[in-house]
Amino acid sequence: MVTVSTDAGLLDVDTLHRWLSTDAYWAIGRPREVVERAIAGSLNFGAYDDGELVGYARIVTDRATFAWLCDVYVAPSARGLGVGVALMEAVDATLTELQVRRAVLATADAHGLYAKFGFEAMTEPERWMLRTYLP
Repeated sequence: MVTVSTDAGLLDVDTLHRWLSTDAYWAIGRPREVVERAIAGSLNFGAYDDGELVGYARIVTDRATFAWLCDVYVAPSARGLGVGVALMEAVDATLTELQVRRAVLATADAHGLYAKFGFEAMTEPERWMLRTYLP
């Protein structure tokens, strides 16, 4: 049975860094130091099966008005077993408790999962702007 914890001290940072820097299309090549800083500045969700990290998600938030859900990753060996749903249930409960006005995310391939939790395409994307600082 998968359990989800927000205790960042339980995270296996070596595994998490390997996942993100070698397998996550949005984070290929991400340095370990950046992963560590991201963990330190975020609300973290680790999914565990018998104490082994099998999934991860993090929220960047002011804990009052806005949240960005990012770095959602499920280990290849755990895909299709409900780990993503368990992570999203915990994320959704946390965002509901924080009473943020809105949360955003970007995905290339998991729209169905996020739609189950109320995420939808932006109705006015022209209002949003993006600046990229690093390639």
